[in-house]
Amino acid sequence: MVVLIAAILVASAVHLLPQLRNPFAQKTEEHSGPVLLQSIVELSRYEAASGSFQVVVDIKSSSVLPGFLVGSDTLFIGVGTDNAFVDFSRLKSDAVQVSEDRQSATITLGHAQLEPATLDVHESRVYAQQQGLFTRINEFLSGNPNSQQALYELAQKQIQAAAAKSSLIADAERNTRTMLTGLLQSLGFKTITVKYADSNPG
Repeated sequence: MVVLIAAILVASAVHLLPQLRNPFAQKTEEHSGPVLLQSIVELSRYEAASGSFQVVVDIKSSSVLPGFLVGSDTLFIGVGTDNAFVDFSRLKSDAVQVSEDRQSATITLGHAQLEPATLDVHESRVYAQQQGLFTRINEFLSGNPNSQQALYELAQKQIQAAAAKSSLIADAERNTRTMLTGLLQSLGFKTITVKYADSNPG
């Protein structure tokens, strides 16, 4: 009788095992959205496009005296570059949305931005220059170091303006979309949407 009761108790315990919680078991929850967001934020920024530009700067100075005495007319060829980037560092918690089945992801980014233009002083040069007699003498005696610097600064500003009017921003956003799409596809996502908002989401 004792053996029979023991057998029944063992059988009952075995039957109840699947229903009992193991206090030492670990529970794993997947948080694809936050993890994916953190991975993108750690990239900080993506240098997505670069452009080379050449501008012509025309600086004229004159006075009440005749031009052959005082004044100058300088044509300067400015050569430089500008880069466009997308900033990931300020993305907020809702910037990445992942579907429950982890098949689709939507990423909302701020628009691409331009870095300050960089002038290549070795490639830039004075193309043509006419100066009045007194102006040439004055520059020879003083060295006029500010004259060349003014040309550089104006050329840099014009390169910056040319970059803003170019397709550099659009190229950067297209390249960033392509990069993120490839990255998420490698992680198993089937449908990826990359959007750009006027300001960073959050």
